[in-house]
Amino acid sequence: MSDKSETRDFLTFLVKLALFVFVLRSFIVAPFNIPSESMQPRLLIGDYLIVGKWPYGYSRYSMPFSLPLIPGRIFPDTPERGDVVVFKAPPTQHQDYIKRVIGLPGDIIEIRSGQVILNGQPVEKRRIEDLVIPVTQNMTDATQRERGLSPCYRPEFEEERDGQRFCRYPQFRETLPGGKSYNVLDVVSDGAADNRDPITIPEGKLFLMGDNRDRSADSRFPAEEGGGIGLVPEQNLVGKALFTVFSTDGSASWLLPWTWFTAARWGRIGEGF
Repeated sequence: MSDKSETRDFLTFLVKLALFVFVLRSFIVAPFNIPSESMQPRLLIGDYLIVGKWPYGYSRYSMPFSLPLIPGRIFPDTPERGDVVVFKAPPTQHQDYIKRVIGLPGDIIEIRSGQVILNGQPVEKRRIEDLVIPVTQNMTDATQRERGLSPCYRPEFEEERDGQRFCRYPQFRETLPGGKSYNVLDVVSDGAADNRDPITIPEGKLFLMGDNRDRSADSRFPAEEGGGIGLVPEQNLVGKALFTVFSTDGSASWLLPWTWFTAARWGRIGEGF
């Protein structure tokens, strides 16, 4: 076989591989990593997820780099309350965010003293055992980027045992109509968004919230760059969070391969939603 033929075969293979990856990431599944604490307790900084692209249909935001290859939205489907979704965040539509669906088109959402009022009925919220998690390197790095905040949000939520620092947060179990349950954190009783007047969600929009209610810029806040996201158009949906494929505490060094294994949080791998 000539060198020219080998080169042609290799280039053909690369084109086929690129096409396969493009189709896989655009229409089937894509990876997503967690950079913030807004979805604690279910998601921690350093979690890596698989996101399903097919559950809600496709738009330009399903495509890598939001390539404008799909006009409007095809095969559309509205999420269910309680779904954890990845989407392009308003107002810029440049960043991928992950939040939980709380309100659907036609719903009336109100927040009173930190409790969600859905269509006039308080969403069940009961206190359960505190969430206790170790302070990790990626938590420290993230909070240092946020103007030097404590890795536990406030110093009163920090504790130390046997030389190890931990965060202890008040934790609640929330149950939506239909039975979908999940844990949330509500660590500050007078948080910035603990009270919000009723709002009716228009057609084609969603009301999304982070499970960490005091650390999430979500639909409780107007869509402003560097701030909240307002009501999110359904066409902004990228996909549905399916399960965790890897998790790291941030202590690994690329130059020290054995730390890739010691930094892994193996018990979180395979967790679904």
